Amino acid sequence: MAGYLTTHVLDTARGMPAAGLRVELFRNGTRLAERVTNADGRTDTPILGQDAFQIGSYELVFHAGDWLRAQRLVSGDVLFLDQIPLRFGLSEDAHFHVPLLLSPYGYSTYRGS
Repeated sequence: MAGYLTTHVLDTARGMPAAGLRVELFRNGTRLAERVTNADGRTDTPILGQDAFQIGSYELVFHAGDWLRAQRLVSGDVLFLDQIPLRFGLSEDAHFHVPLLLSPYGYSTYRGS
């Protein structure tokens, strides 16, 4: 298969990439990959490469709480956003890009290109 999955995270509160945010990828409850975003807010390599790509259901977990605390954007023991799970399907043999737009009190996502 030639499909693959990429992601990146943008800090919309400060208008910049979210460098150093941990992201995990799961399929059917099994962790397939873990990456940390680089200075551009992207992972250095696809989080799901062509060699492992399969059509099906997946989940990305963005460890936003740890990152928000490290950036001093939030404090305290209980955060509004902590781990952000995104469940989605890869329905064709293609490049899928799933970005996260993040602030301390909200997020959005979409299928990018």
